Amino acid sequence: MRLAAALLERANLQNKIADLSERLENNARVQEDEEPAEDPRELLAELEATINALEVIMGKINLVNSKTVVDGVTLTELLAKRDCLHIKVNKMRRFLSEASNLVGRYSKTEILVKSTVKVKKLQKEVDKYAKELRELDEKIQEINWTTDFE
Repeated sequence: MRLAAALLERANLQNKIADLSERLENNARVQEDEEPAEDPRELLAELEATINALEVIMGKINLVNSKTVVDGVTLTELLAKRDCLHIKVNKMRRFLSEASNLVGRYSKTEILVKSTVKVKKLQKEVDKYAKELRELDEKIQEINWTTDFE
């Protein structure tokens, strides 16, 4: 099995946990003298088993990530870099959106609103980070499909 397949399995388990959680909430209470649509005890047991399976696969994925080295850097480090680049790009885009949102004046008596940064220059920087993020994500995806799991 490849690492990518394990990541898909992890995603499936996470989706199943979300589904079981919703089903549990839907069966948490009933009117007096009524029965729930599904037995909450069975759902709780299935939820626990699914969470246990998720814990196992997450541990294995983390071990593989920490042992997989590409160009002298572990996959764990590449993932951390990707996550931080993603945060940086998103936060900078939100800031640029605000900095670009200028209000026009109808007369000289109205308050002038101007940007606190040079939007065009900062946009080029964001574009550079976004490109770096895309390239890093492609590299990680390639590693996921070529790395053996287990």
